[in-house]
This record gives sequence, structure tokens and C-alpha cells, in this order.
Amino acid sequence: MVYINCMRLIAYILLITSLPALVNAEQPRDWQLGFQKSASQSMTDIVWFHDYMLLPIITAITAFVLFLVIYACIKFRASNNKIASQTSHNTIIEVIWTLVPCFILIVMAVPSFKVLYSQDKIPPADVTVKAIGYQWYWGYEYPDENIIFDSYMIEDKDLKANQPRLLSVDNEVVVPVNKNIKVLITANDVLHAWALPSFGVKRDAVPGRINETWFRADRTGTFYGQCSELCGIKHAFMPITVKVVTEEEYKKWLIEAKQKFAKEIIEKDFKIAKKIAKVKDLK
Repeated sequence: MVYINCMRLIAYILLITSLPALVNAEQPRDWQLGFQKSASQSMTDIVWFHDYMLLPIITAITAFVLFLVIYACIKFRASNNKIASQTSHNTIIEVIWTLVPCFILIVMAVPSFKVLYSQDKIPPADVTVKAIGYQWYWGYEYPDENIIFDSYMIEDKDLKANQPRLLSVDNEVVVPVNKNIKVLITANDVLHAWALPSFGVKRDAVPGRINETWFRADRTGTFYGQCSELCGIKHAFMPITVKVVTEEEYKKWLIEAKQKFAKEIIEKDFKIAKKIAKVKDLK
């Protein structure tokens, strides 16, 4: 009876601790161990490679080395070996410890090349987004839709319910689900990095150069990332928020965004503000 009650208690604790993982799967959570829940095939491949290829190999190597250390300490301790061995080398062992690591690397290389190739080979894009890193916020453009806007982190005092601290922004990137999203990444001042863990995406933003990556979200939701390249005093305050919606919701958002974030209107307002500033300087 005691055993059954203990098992029920353990099951209850595991259930409670797993609830945050179900609710906040798209963002980091307290006491998280491992990757965020995958939201793209690329990230699924990365998680599989880590969990079922790298982790078992690393665990086996660590256990084997620990066994050798303990074995050597016991078998070759000074009290048991009054006369020290004069052996300087062993050809068979040296051949083995050279070939076995090579074999392990080859086994690891095959699936890793597959994952890298799938990330670098960008399929025809359904939506193209340009991300520009600034100190310290992100600017976005939808070149095919004539949309441009900036995305700033929401301060703590302005946060609303269910908005995570240091991750929420005023203007989110909105993309449709199950569509190929091509992301062009650059920077205006210093090095930045556009990273979204749930999509398995991370690319450096380099001034004067455009890098590109892609993702295909397989479920709707709001996904969070951050700048992953040290870029100055407010590096920790450059969050990335991508909202994945249905095709119908995306079309509706496009209609609103083309009015709110139209590129020509923004450029026109900028020119007017520039002229006003010049007039004030003349006065």
C-alpha cells in the first residue's frame, strides 16, 4: 500500500512539473532540460540527431572512460604493484584507439551532413521576410508585400497577461503555417544573430552582407527567440517574436499591415520629418 501511494505521489509530481512544458512549449521555461518543443522539420531532425545519435555516443564514451580510470586506479595502485611496469607502448591498443574514434566520427557525420544540407538548401519561398539587426531592436520587411516595420521589446511596466518578460515585442512577425518562409538576415551597425530555437534557425546578421535561411512551421502559435550574438550593452533586450497563423488569418493580417506598415507612407513621413528638422535648424 505504501509503495502504491509513493508511486501515485511521484506520478502526480511528474504531471505537475510537465504542465509548464505543455503550456509554454514555444518559449524557455524554468528548470528546462533539453531543447524547446520542435515546430519545424529542421528542428525535429536536430532533436533526433541529438537525442538518438550524439547523446548515446557521448554517454557510452563517458561511461567507458570512467570505467578505465577506476580500473586503472584499482589494478595498478602502488600497494599492489611493488615494481612498476616498464611498458612504453602497445601497437594493437594504439591502432584501436586511432581507428575507433575515426569510425565514430564517420557514423556521426552521415546524419549530420543530411541535417546541414536540409537547412542550407532553401526551397522555393511562399513568403520572404527580411530581418535587419539594429542596436538594439529588429527591423522587418516583407519585400513582396511592400511592408516594413520595427520590432521593439515591451518594457516590464507595459506587459500584458500571458506576455513573457524580455521576449514580447510590440510588432510581431506574422507568417502562415505549413508554408516555406525564407528569411534574409543582415545588420545595420554591428554583428547580431537571428535565432528561433523552435524552428532550428540561427544565422548571423552581418553589416553589409545578407545571409539567408528558411523554416516551415508545422503548427500555429507564438514562438520566441533572441539575438544570439553579443552586440552591446542591450544585447539581452533584442527579442524575436514570430506568430504562426492559418492562411486565412495571414491574408487578413496582410490587409491590415499594408495599411499600417506601408513602405511608401513610412518613407514619405520620414522625408517630411527630415524637412521639418532642416527648417528648424535654419531658424
